[in-house]
Amino acid sequence: MWRTMLDFKIADEPLAKELSSKFLELLPTKKVLFPYTMELLDYLTNKKYVLHLITNGFEKTQWSKLSNSSLSNYFTHVITSETSNSLKPKKEIFDFALQKANAQLTESIMVGDNLEADIKGAINAGMDSIFVNHINAAVTNIKPTYTVTHLQQIETIL
Repeated sequence: MWRTMLDFKIADEPLAKELSSKFLELLPTKKVLFPYTMELLDYLTNKKYVLHLITNGFEKTQWSKLSNSSLSNYFTHVITSETSNSLKPKKEIFDFALQKANAQLTESIMVGDNLEADIKGAINAGMDSIFVNHINAAVTNIKPTYTVTHLQQIETIL
């Protein structure tokens, strides 16, 4: 919030801290998912994929978000920047996730909607990736293995 407020020429640190706190309190209560989220998770689960989540979020906030949106049962592990001591796109958070999941790089794929954090992170780790480009963002010099514009398209890949 601090940097966002500075963009608007508001240098009020106590207000930035208060807004950050309120945001983190409110964020996990939101339940709206991308179209086809539940169907895709059911599809992947039925195909016996073991799903893990890698997030730059805080542990408590992420579990609250997953629980409130009925997603927690789909994921075996939730790897946060807080528990891994690293942030996407750094290779270390992906290495931590692979170790935690007892998974091999060659049998893993990152599905994400953020080129800088998710896809660049997968590339840094040497992992294949699927970029979910919901907003038809211009693809920069970061090249995902696959790009889809709707979650249902992942079924043709996996």
